[in-house]
Amino acid sequence: MIVPMKKVSLIVLKKERKDALEKLRKAGVMHLETVTGNSKELSSLKTDYSSFERAYLALDEIKASKKKGASNAASDRQQVQKHVEEINLLLDNKKKAEEVIIKNNRELERFIKWGDVNPDDFGFLKDKNLDLYLYEIPVSKYYDISDVHTIVVNQDKNICRFIAYSADNSQLKMPAEAKLVGLPEKATKTLKEEVVSAKNDIAGINKKLNGFVELKGSIKKSMKQLEKEIEFENVYSGMGKEEGDEEASLAWISGFVPEPELASLKKVAAENSWAIYADDPTEEDNVPTKLKNSKAVQILYPVMDFLGTVPGYHEFDISAWFLIFLVIFFAMIFGDAGYGMLMLIIGLILAVKSKITKKEVPPAMILLVVWALATVAWGTINCSWFGIEAEKLPVFLQNLALPVFAPGNPERDMNLQIFCFILALLQMSIGHIIALMRNIKEKSLKLLADIGSLSILWGMFYVVLMLIVSAEKFPMHNAVLFMIGGGFALSFVFSNYEGSIGKSILESLKNIISVLLGVINFFSDIVSYIRLWAVALAGSAIAQTVNQMAGPMLGNFLIFFGILLLVFGHGLNMVLNALSVIVHGVRLNTLEFTSHVGMAWAGYKYKPFAE
Repeated sequence: MIVPMKKVSLIVLKKERKDALEKLRKAGVMHLETVTGNSKELSSLKTDYSSFERAYLALDEIKASKKKGASNAASDRQQVQKHVEEINLLLDNKKKAEEVIIKNNRELERFIKWGDVNPDDFGFLKDKNLDLYLYEIPVSKYYDISDVHTIVVNQDKNICRFIAYSADNSQLKMPAEAKLVGLPEKATKTLKEEVVSAKNDIAGINKKLNGFVELKGSIKKSMKQLEKEIEFENVYSGMGKEEGDEEASLAWISGFVPEPELASLKKVAAENSWAIYADDPTEEDNVPTKLKNSKAVQILYPVMDFLGTVPGYHEFDISAWFLIFLVIFFAMIFGDAGYGMLMLIIGLILAVKSKITKKEVPPAMILLVVWALATVAWGTINCSWFGIEAEKLPVFLQNLALPVFAPGNPERDMNLQIFCFILALLQMSIGHIIALMRNIKEKSLKLLADIGSLSILWGMFYVVLMLIVSAEKFPMHNAVLFMIGGGFALSFVFSNYEGSIGKSILESLKNIISVLLGVINFFSDIVSYIRLWAVALAGSAIAQTVNQMAGPMLGNFLIFFGILLLVFGHGLNMVLNALSVIVHGVRLNTLEFTSHVGMAWAGYKYKPFAE
């Protein structure tokens, strides 16, 4: 469920606002509205954080083999800051050395075919009234030069490089194709020496940076402290406050508090003589979302955090349905009981390891075990074990398969397709029922639009069976047309209902193209679920191909390579299946399903101001 929120405003004495914020943070229940602070202290803290972050990221790039392990030896913030300044100084010097290398190499690249060039030599000759210039010109045009003294340095297939000189300071007349080559700032020999020196400096700097790796943990700890301080100072300097006498002036802050936590905040306010006002949020308020579910459903949270999807405060919490169908989709996409057994073993080993070390088993690990069990179950009823042909499996495994999904059934693919479409019908029906229940609760005639949508959905389900599966098994009936037509009429009339049927119809007429496309979307959304069968079929084909390639190697001296091929091939197939779950399984939940619920995932997470 989505926990109900109260919008809360706190008023304190301006002179006590720092103490009040510290106590509010200790209470840890209020999600503050966005404030933009502005103070010298805040700017200083942000500068410090950037410095710490730069040092941390630099150390984090050092290869693991060179690390000495995290250490908190320098736990004092000032001591850590001193080391951070040393690291940043090294990074500055490293950057300067890298810039020298880039700049000098660019110049050396320009003169790579000229040999050693020293601008001092040209300056010496200029003082002797002998001006020398470097030119490049297409070979064919070189012989067009006249009345100019030249010395060819070298030439290749296309370009001739030469020196032009004037002994009397007269202007050189060159063809338009001749390109004057500017002299380097320093001798190319010096540029090369600087590059070597800069590379040596970088090597020395890297060696020193390696010595700081053990401080990485301390730097990270300090960064977390700085984040808290920045958050606090931002709120402190951004609070609303009266101008004037510090003693009598007021300051205030607003935010959102979960309804069950409001009593504890009121107690803190009373103990500290704060004024507090709480009310229900309005439609215009940007309210954070706090989800509250059973432990069984909470195993989904790592997936939601990975996707960054949060339902809006005024939307629905579909976590339970999301989890149920994601487990089904995962099992169908992997589709192999052998793969499921491997994941189950890995998940159980990790869970047992957590228990042995007296740590709580992470939700992601529990979710992996659930996925694995579902995959074993689905692969078993489909008689799919590591892509091995069904007739080569033990008889007891063959007997565990459901006849409708058994490999020997000529209608197996059709049955699987029908099952995919049934899943689509079931999940999207649940979506419309969720929306219907809200409209019933709100006593809105929009519930008739939800009934219409359900009617269209069930009618389109039959159309999909007729067009995709078999027109002979599922011939068209007048009742289907009535369901689609009647459902469309209800949806057209009531989908925009806000107290007036006429205005609702007018709104639908304004968006008639979108309304008609919406009917087609029912068809396409149902058909979209066939991807579960198609992706699983592709994975099965890959598994069988791997077995066919490795099979001949297992009975001779190539057995080692055969085993490697099996491990690599099936491992790659499992990785591809995992990606397919993200691309296809998650999509069906976050797009097809939620679009029928009427969700936009427009929310953001509840993050209280806390220590």
